[in-house]
This record gives sequence, structure tokens and C-alpha cells, in this order.
Amino acid sequence: MIEIYHTSLILWIAIAFLTLLTLLKIPAPYGKFTNSRWGKLINAKFGWFIMEIISPIGLLYFALSGHTNKSTATWIFLALWTLHYLNRSVIYPLRQINPQPMPISIAIFAFIFNIFNGFFNGFYLGSIREYPNDYIFEPNFIFGCILFIIGSIINIKSDNILLRIRASRKGYHIPQGFMYRYISFPNYFGEILEWIAFAIMTWSLAGLSFAIWTIANLGPRAIKGHQWYLEKFKEDYPQDRKAIIPKIL
Repeated sequence: MIEIYHTSLILWIAIAFLTLLTLLKIPAPYGKFTNSRWGKLINAKFGWFIMEIISPIGLLYFALSGHTNKSTATWIFLALWTLHYLNRSVIYPLRQINPQPMPISIAIFAFIFNIFNGFFNGFYLGSIREYPNDYIFEPNFIFGCILFIIGSIINIKSDNILLRIRASRKGYHIPQGFMYRYISFPNYFGEILEWIAFAIMTWSLAGLSFAIWTIANLGPRAIKGHQWYLEKFKEDYPQDRKAIIPKIL
């Protein structure tokens, strides 16, 4: 079983790289790029809830049904993951004001992804790796926790700026303030930091696979979204603002 797991995980990472190449050419059709040709449009709040809530459910099921002893570090991993997805699946959708509907295909693809992602990380934490109680004093754990918190703050604060804009004005406007001074999508940047941090904390290929998938999904979307902003607002858009990595990309 363990050998099958590791082989499947390698294949899962390979699919992430293929997804990266695909999304660099074809942006995922939701939000700014909503496209009805991808299937029936559904309420975005409902879609966000269904496709995201399965992630903590899957992770907790596979982690808690496994035979490994759960140390303090393991419980922290589970708590950070669950808190992130409670915000993403419940709090964030409820705070959205008249979001654009999303194609049902996007919700289905995301739902399937989150099942696999929850399995790979949950099975690792529940059936493969036992972290000792003193693991919380390891440098990678401490650094990873700090980086995860920083990423969460960036992600949530950036989302708050977008939500305030959409609540006060119709249509799309240029976000200002905080890290929007440097990049067009600090919310994506923050989320990428979170899952890179999770990979560092767990020091696992499973955690790394999630970080790679996050980059594969959000990196191309940030690049395409940045191009969209430049085309829509032209000279009014800050020309020194990058897409997702300050001063670089």
C-alpha cells in the first residue's frame, strides 16, 4: 500500500506540472474569466462551499482513521489546514457580495482535486509519519509556522480589500493599499506562502505536492489576471506593479 501511495503521489505531482502548462494558455473560467461554455453556471457561494469544504473533511478522515500516534505537531498541522479551509469554504463565500456565477465544471474539478489532496496529506499524517512530541522545537517547524501565519495574514487582508471594493462599487476597480502597491494578486501570493510553509513544517513530499499544485493553479491565474488588469485599465494601472512576486513576476 505504501509503495502504491508513493507512486501515485509522484504521478499527482507530474499532473500538477501539466496543469501549470495548461493554465498558462487557458485561464480557469471563473471570476474575471467566467465562461458559460464550461458548463452550467451555478451560484458561486454554493460552489465555493461544496468544492472547498471537502478538503478538511478528507484530510481529517484519512488522518484520524490512520494508526499513527498524533503528536502536538500533527494536531497543529490538522488545525492550520482546517482553519484555512473553514475560512475559504464558509467565511469567505458568506462575505462575498453578488459574486459572478461559476461553471459547475470548475466546482467539480476543484472538488475532485480536494479529495485527492486531502487523501495524500491525510494518509501521510495518519498512516505513514509519526512526529515526535519534540518536533515542535525543530527549526523547520518553527519557521514553517511563522511563514504560514504570515501567508495567512497576507491572504486574508488582501481578500478583505477586494471584498470592500466589491461591496462599495459595481464592476472591477484597481485595488490599492497593502501589498497591492507591489503586486496584482497578493491574496494568491499569501496562499502560496501558506502551503510552501506547510511543506516546510511537515517536511514531506505530500506537503510539497500541495505547494506545487497551489503554484500551478494560482501562478498562471495571477499572470493572466495581471494582463487583464493592464488591458482593461491601460495607463491608469500602476506600471511598476508585478503579477504575483514583488519586483520579479
